[in-house]
Amino acid sequence: MSRAGAPLKGRAGRLARLMPSASPSSAARTPFVLLVVLLLGGGLITLLLLNSALNEGSFRLSELKRDTTELTDEQQALQRDVDSYSQPGALERRARELGMVPGGSPAFLDPDGTVRGVPTKATAPPPPTPTPSPEPTPEDGAQADEAGAGVPPATPSGTATPSPGAAAEPESEDAPAPENTPATPPPTTPGR
Repeated sequence: MSRAGAPLKGRAGRLARLMPSASPSSAARTPFVLLVVLLLGGGLITLLLLNSALNEGSFRLSELKRDTTELTDEQQALQRDVDSYSQPGALERRARELGMVPGGSPAFLDPDGTVRGVPTKATAPPPPTPTPSPEPTPEDGAQADEAGAGVPPATPSGTATPSPGAAAEPESEDAPAPENTPATPPPTTPGR
């Protein structure tokens, strides 16, 4: 009914000519397909490795940024401490605590060995006496009430320190209230 060697005619013949036979082309396609599969697999593995390396670098970068922020904050805090210790008032206070006194007028040595000026021994000036402030704040008023009428002796730094065992003197019932106690201001209403 059908002949094996007969050429096909019509539409079937045209399709048979466009599609070559299966046996010779399948042998030629196999290496190409394997090459494409290997290239795609290698590209996928390379992409995964690259993505992992980028993520690791991202984590390291965020850790370094956090460390940098912490170290910058610490450096700024230390710089504030250095600035506060290097202020003239703080330097003078620390020098007095260490027993240092201001030097008088200086004397100079000339290159030939002669002395210009009169060298004198530095002596400590008398400690300054604390003066009460004209308008005490509520905290100062409470401290003044606790300290009583007596003023404690001044320390070499010029600040008054009460003795630990000192207590406020008891006030008599007839004594008037201290004048420097802060008065509460009258309440105010907005808009008046």
